[in-house]
Amino acid sequence: MCWLCSCVAGSWASRCAWFSFCQISSVEGEIFLSSIGSGCSSRLQPCLAMSTATGTFSLQQPLNYRAGGRVEPVDGGQTEDVYEPATGRVITKLLCSGEKEVDLAVQSAKAAFQTWSRTSGMERCRVLLEAARLIRERRDEIATLETINNGKSILEARVDIDISWQCLEYYAGLAGSLAGEHIQLPGGSFGYTRREPLGVCVGIGAWNYPFQIACWKSAPALACGNAMVFKPSPFTPISVLKLAEIFTEAGAPKGLFNVVQGGVATGQFLCHHPDVAKISFTGSVPTGVKIMEMAAKGIKPVTLELGGKSPLIIFSDCSLENAVNGALMANFLTQGEVCCNGTRVFVERKILDTFTKEVVKRTQKIKVGDPLQEDTRMGALINRPHLERVQRFIKQAKEQGAQVLCGGDLYVPDDPKLKNGFYMQPCVLGNCRDDMTCVQEEIFGPVMSILPFDTEEEVVERANNTKFGLAGGVFTRDIQKAHRVVAALKAGMCFINNYNISPVELPFGGYKSSGFGRENGRAAIEYYSQLKTVCVEMGDVESVF
Repeated sequence: MCWLCSCVAGSWASRCAWFSFCQISSVEGEIFLSSIGSGCSSRLQPCLAMSTATGTFSLQQPLNYRAGGRVEPVDGGQTEDVYEPATGRVITKLLCSGEKEVDLAVQSAKAAFQTWSRTSGMERCRVLLEAARLIRERRDEIATLETINNGKSILEARVDIDISWQCLEYYAGLAGSLAGEHIQLPGGSFGYTRREPLGVCVGIGAWNYPFQIACWKSAPALACGNAMVFKPSPFTPISVLKLAEIFTEAGAPKGLFNVVQGGVATGQFLCHHPDVAKISFTGSVPTGVKIMEMAAKGIKPVTLELGGKSPLIIFSDCSLENAVNGALMANFLTQGEVCCNGTRVFVERKILDTFTKEVVKRTQKIKVGDPLQEDTRMGALINRPHLERVQRFIKQAKEQGAQVLCGGDLYVPDDPKLKNGFYMQPCVLGNCRDDMTCVQEEIFGPVMSILPFDTEEEVVERANNTKFGLAGGVFTRDIQKAHRVVAALKAGMCFINNYNISPVELPFGGYKSSGFGRENGRAAIEYYSQLKTVCVEMGDVESVF
């Protein structure tokens, strides 16, 4: 796995599918979606050589986007296979971008920044609102692309796209309100501050929420007047191209949002580029460390949203049904490939057996299979090496004394076209201890570890005994206890009587090794802008000389 890929926050639920009634035909290199039995057709862009049927998607168009159009990188040369996790098929080959291509993308963004940074907040608002409208209008199309390339269920993918357009709408609303302040000084003099953009910002995304992460990073960046060069994970390079095209169609200057594809070397070229003003990264802790090191050489600010091993605390006075629902949501969204997942489930001993029995029963009912089917609730993991990594964690957990209460095995769907997909059964581990590897390290797969506790003080201490600090959750009917516990948790995002919801209005980010800086909410504006102070003298200048 490349060091410039990894995780990010989750979201869920909603349904509907126009695509399930369509089939593909090709005419002179362009793609048409034809409604079955209707005789009508609607033209899609040539890049979308796709069908709703799993195992039929292929892509031949360039995956870089620069100066308002798709382009092949001018240098690089190294290629990587891009898979459909549901089938194990190679759906395209990614050509990694070299130093020259990265420079061209940065220069394209730099030129667009000169225009965009001088627009008013209201002008930026209109572009972002139009982009949000286009995403909303093409929700099913983008969600289908996301599912094909990522492996998550179409149910989840649609919600990811909803959160994406909501993010653009939210920052469109803030764009026109960005302002400094006026400060009165003695003798009629005064000072004021200006909130100004940083310049060309780099976004480096992850493979679990490809489109949503790109929106989380680009929306506040563009609202503040910046330009962006975005590098998606090489595992999931496809859907972000739709976002780039939508920004251009919405009226953004050509070059305002560029896409460069690649892995380690491409990320290094971006981080070292002298015209890059800021880097925002979502991914693993080791990669975050390397990005900080590279950014430090150029004194570039960074936002890091890294890994987690978050605690979910279930008190005996909880609503059991809500707690079970919360635990499932905290562990099995996107096949467990969510960095803020509450994978350490601490359960008060009084209800341990009852809670565990219900969680196991519900987990065994999760339908695993073709992610484009409406009734699928868990699709395929991102690739075979990652699937094997998760399997090794489960094997090690058993060797260390954990009990597999359900799941954990590889899963082969009945459909023959899915036999090479990257599936496993969601797993619940019991008899866990704090010192086990499965409890200490981020597995990033559908594996829940259940641990008993007896007192509030004990569980808070154990919950905080980790290098991570991304998220945490509490289920209890005692509202005073709930607030007391979340106040004591050393984590950046805490949930009371719920888990893994992602309102764009709320800041998201971590403590400790889980990173710093915030995405979403008004707080993100602070990380994509800078303050200039202006002091105005209205009288004579006094001098000591």
